[in-house]
Amino acid sequence: MSDDAGRAISIIGFIGSVFSPWYRWSGRRNPANHCCINVATYGPGGRWTMTDRGEDALTLSHDKLQVGPSSMRWENDKLIIAIDEMTWPHMGRLQGEIIVEPEALTTVELPLKQDGSHVWRPFAPLSRIKVNLNRKGWQWDGHGYFDANFGTSALEADFSYWTWGRYPCREGSVCFYDATRRDGSDLSVGVIFDPKGEAKVIKAPPKAPFKRSLWAVKRETRADAGTTPRQVKQMLDAPFYCRSAVEIQFAGENTVGVHEALDLNRFASPLLKPMLAVKVPRRRGWPA
Repeated sequence: MSDDAGRAISIIGFIGSVFSPWYRWSGRRNPANHCCINVATYGPGGRWTMTDRGEDALTLSHDKLQVGPSSMRWENDKLIIAIDEMTWPHMGRLQGEIIVEPEALTTVELPLKQDGSHVWRPFAPLSRIKVNLNRKGWQWDGHGYFDANFGTSALEADFSYWTWGRYPCREGSVCFYDATRRDGSDLSVGVIFDPKGEAKVIKAPPKAPFKRSLWAVKRETRADAGTTPRQVKQMLDAPFYCRSAVEIQFAGENTVGVHEALDLNRFASPLLKPMLAVKVPRRRGWPA
């Protein structure tokens, strides 16, 4: 998010694009054949790009992920993201560079299931971000976050619902991760990360429901007892997923962070996949 909170950006690199209908229709047999770098910009002139690409577009090395014309690379303790993608539905090129500079790197990995089939890896919950894109007003600095999720089975096979939130706080950054597993058990985690990358597990404050999204996705996060979270900026709103900037009160402090809610019962519906195909075009080949 920009320092003035007027703009935000989300970039996700996928190998095995979990939200791609093409990956689902393929039977998820070959994750490398469904890769992409998804970019969404929020604010004036915001754009969306998520092209599902074949394995010819994928190049991996120790410090670089290349998917077609876009890439992420680790260089001089920074994550440098180069973007060159077609936006949808505007059909223009989104090009430029985003630099994520962590204040520190953590050593934390959290299994989301006991069998380790899904793992959350928060690399840098406290970061600075510099955005320089080829659109008017899309040159800004702000605060950022860098994590990863790994899985060996479909999200909708193991979970029915989850929420995640990351909020700046006095001690650094606090993350809340809640999920309902298909076996009926729940995940409930609260972690504070300090500027040195140290993690402290905390007793999370109570769940606090707030207004549903435009697609009526249920939303809740963690907040001080007796307080109600408030959306301050709409970001991504889909029939099964919502991302937004949300203000909560935590430990007596008001803070604005990024919140996500994911309804995997909805996502599992086969009726949803043709709708997603409109937002996620498929490009099998890629020139050498």
